[in-house]
Amino acid sequence: MDTDRVTISGNVKRQRIAAGSKSDRVGVVLDDGAGRIFALRRAGGNPFSDPAMDELVGKTITATGIVAGGSFIMERWDVAAKR
Repeated sequence: MDTDRVTISGNVKRQRIAAGSKSDRVGVVLDDGAGRIFALRRAGGNPFSDPAMDELVGKTITATGIVAGGSFIMERWDVAAKR
């Protein structure tokens, strides 16, 4: 796993993750608007159900963390101010 920290901005939404696998579920994702969608996790948080991630749905964020496969594991994030 690459441990380089990256910063990604995008819209947080809820959609199906890992379709057809044992982990198939509707979860929280980060859509960067450039064709990349990551399952969104908080470092130290539950990967299947995290109230902190649920609160971000519908918001635009800028986050720093690690990309691991199709997941983005956030260490910190800022919610963009509403326009």
